[in-house]
Amino acid sequence: MKWIKENSLALAFLVMFLLALGGQAVAGMLDFNDQQRALGDQTISIWKYVASSDFAVNVAENWQSEYLQFFLYIVLTVWLVQKGSTESKAVEDAGAESDKEQQVGAHAEADSPAWAKARGLRLWMFSNSLGLVMGLIWVLSWLAQSVAGQSAYNAERLGDLRDPVSWGAYVTSPEFWNRSLQNWQSELLAVLSMVVLSIYLRQRGSPESKPVGAPHAATGVEG
Repeated sequence: MKWIKENSLALAFLVMFLLALGGQAVAGMLDFNDQQRALGDQTISIWKYVASSDFAVNVAENWQSEYLQFFLYIVLTVWLVQKGSTESKAVEDAGAESDKEQQVGAHAEADSPAWAKARGLRLWMFSNSLGLVMGLIWVLSWLAQSVAGQSAYNAERLGDLRDPVSWGAYVTSPEFWNRSLQNWQSELLAVLSMVVLSIYLRQRGSPESKPVGAPHAATGVEG
C-alpha cells in the first residue's frame, strides 16, 4: 500500500490512459465499421482495427503533438520567463544556472545521480536528458504518424480509384499538415492558458498552483 500511495499519481494517469486508449479503439472500430457498412464493405474485428493504419495514425498524431508541447515547454522555460506564473522560474533565474545551483560536478551531493558527478559528454547528456528524450519521442511519434497516415491516406485514394502517393508527397500534403497543425494549436493554447491563468487563479493544495494567499506577482512559487 505504501508503494501504491507513493506512486499514486503515475498509476492514476496510467489507468486513465489505458481506459482512454481502449475506449478510443472501441469507438474507432464502431465508427470505421459504420462507414464500411455504408459503402457495402466488410466490417472488421477490434483486433484488426487496432492493427490498422487508421487507428495508428489517430493515436500517433495525438502523441506527437503532446510530446512536442512538453519538449518545447521544457526547453523554452530554461530561458523564457513569465512573471507571476507557477509555470515559470523566477525572472532573475533565467538561463541554465550555475554548477553550484544545479548541484553538478564538484557541487554534487553524496546522493546525487552518478552522472551528475561526471564531466564532459556524460554530464551534458544527463543535464539535458529530459529534453532530449521528449524530443526523441516526438520525432519518433511524428514519423509513426507520417507512415501510418500515408498508408491510411493511400487506402482512401485507392478506394476513390486515385493513384497512391509517396511518403515525401504525403508529408508535404495539406492532409498531413491539417492533421498536425490542428493538434499543435490546441496543445500550445493549453500551455498558454496554464501559464497565464496560474498568475491570477489558485487551486488549494496543488503543486501546479501558488499558495492561495500568495501575491499575483509571485513567480515560480508552488502551493
